[in-house]
Amino acid sequence: MDIKSEVSSLDKELIALRRDFHKYPELGFEETRTAGKVADYLRECGLEVKEKVAKTGVVGLLRGNNQGKTVMLRADMDALPMQEKNDISYKSCIEGKMHACGHDGHTAMLLVAAKILARHQDKLNGNIKFVFQPNEEKAAAKMMIDEGVLENPRVDAVFGIHLWTPIESGKIAISTGAVMGGLYEFCLKIKGSGGHTSAPQTAVDPIITASNLIQTVQTIQTREIDPLKPTVIMFGMIEGGTSNNIIPEEVNLKGTIRYLYRDDENSTEKPRERFERIIKNVCQTHRAEYELEYIVSSPPVYNNPEMVRLVRDTAGQVMGNKDKIIDYTNLAGEDFGEFSVRVPSTFYFIGTGNKEKGTDFPHHHPYFNIDEDTLKTGVEMHVRSVLNYLIN
Repeated sequence: MDIKSEVSSLDKELIALRRDFHKYPELGFEETRTAGKVADYLRECGLEVKEKVAKTGVVGLLRGNNQGKTVMLRADMDALPMQEKNDISYKSCIEGKMHACGHDGHTAMLLVAAKILARHQDKLNGNIKFVFQPNEEKAAAKMMIDEGVLENPRVDAVFGIHLWTPIESGKIAISTGAVMGGLYEFCLKIKGSGGHTSAPQTAVDPIITASNLIQTVQTIQTREIDPLKPTVIMFGMIEGGTSNNIIPEEVNLKGTIRYLYRDDENSTEKPRERFERIIKNVCQTHRAEYELEYIVSSPPVYNNPEMVRLVRDTAGQVMGNKDKIIDYTNLAGEDFGEFSVRVPSTFYFIGTGNKEKGTDFPHHHPYFNIDEDTLKTGVEMHVRSVLNYLIN
């Protein structure tokens, strides 16, 4: 079986799929066009297809001719609410929406992998689930799990790929343990009492409270938690006030807490407890009140050592040079962690950063793009990983 040749023969189709998804981006839980194309493609490949999983998700099932385990491959489909600035023929034609994280490439790679694996159904000792997840940016993996994506048949292993511009094209990053951060997204409202800026003594100023809070919270990650256990608390939005001479009633803050350890009842780090302790005391100091809500959460992505060995061996087959296989860990959130805490999993990165092609911009950047020559690497990794798991 010449997998590399099969992948190469579908290269034009692979790029066309990716560019189509890129041109018509859809936000989380709005991926109706994308999901429709995915479902049609999988049916044409002969798979059993289930739609509207977690609202707009799609699951394709390929049953092998022989009994065995079930392996799951996952791709995310959602885009981001931002305006693309690239000058390319397949630029987003949807105002204010853009694929700026590589999900268009993930979806295209998994579709083509499904087509190739369907051709080898007779060789499979088990089943393959192809999971196309909606709304990864807002952690919908848990919703898919709650709706049974890991059951019927029960999933024994999960593989996931992320195209990654911080890693140069031609390299694959595969590591054991925590490889992406756990995540809490929070909304914090600081409630004061409004007034005139000429008489601040008559008001309770939520702006100075927020300012003090932002500074004080930084001591959690630098003075309270072991620096060998990475923790990052960042404020990404501050909103408050309507005029230069009015002390506002409230200030709204939004941000993230990211970490690379298990945050459960047995942990000692407890970043959320420390966070709220400081919020409570700073607000009390300034006579303000607060409301805190966590709107998104997901655990760190943990890679199973045995699964990592399998994927590293597969990468050696694909790349032909072990020097191109590197270790890599980052604090970006990825709700694939919901799968990895339940099933032996490996999530790895395919470098797609190429300065000459302009694909070295960071993720979530208006000039983000991927090196399309790396897409076929992802397809081959999907195919060979599954075959190595189900055949050997």
